[in-house]
Amino acid sequence: MCRLTYLCGIQGIPMGRKRQEEKHYVVWSGRLTGIFDSWEECRRQVEGYPAARYKAFPTRADAEAALKAGPFNGTPRPKPLPDRLKDLRSSDHQPVWESISVDAACQGNPGIMEYRGVETATGRELFHMGPYQHATNNIGEFLALVHALAALKRNNNRLPVYTDSKTARKWLKDKKIKTSLQRDASNQAVFDLLDRALKWLEENTIENPVLVWDTKAWGEIPADFGRK
Repeated sequence: MCRLTYLCGIQGIPMGRKRQEEKHYVVWSGRLTGIFDSWEECRRQVEGYPAARYKAFPTRADAEAALKAGPFNGTPRPKPLPDRLKDLRSSDHQPVWESISVDAACQGNPGIMEYRGVETATGRELFHMGPYQHATNNIGEFLALVHALAALKRNNNRLPVYTDSKTARKWLKDKKIKTSLQRDASNQAVFDLLDRALKWLEENTIENPVLVWDTKAWGEIPADFGRK
């Protein structure tokens, strides 16, 4: 399947400004690793870096402990996605393999958010947006879903899209978001994306099936960022 195009030119939107409260950012995997005391310093290490791993902490002591413990806090690493998909293919209850899966990740709530879409059958990444400052996971999952649907329609492709987010499905159905997050200078880019996504929903008919990923039976959705 060909690589999907982006939704309405959103890839060019600049990042928002740093929030004013104190935060310390641990980068386990990035251009440079360690603890950074501003989002801008952290962003330079992780933005566009493949498989970047990072998280914000309220105190320097928390950040130092997290850096020492590692990104998985000592818990076992999950099976690699190719192995999980191989195991799943042997089960009686399987997803529709010819599909796209979407998901989001957010460090904090609100916090640093990114979202992506992948081929369900292989986990191959089709689009990856962010990180964006001062957003929520619900917003990311909604944007990922609309992004995939818009790109598929642009390519005249009727593939189904999987999501594990009940909230994203409801917002999609209602063509309206319900969030307590306030628009400000730090998250203007995120709200610009939301405005464009809602405008697209008003102007277009959804023709692709939106399917529910059965996390209990299948494990984490293939688009999951693996940071739980």
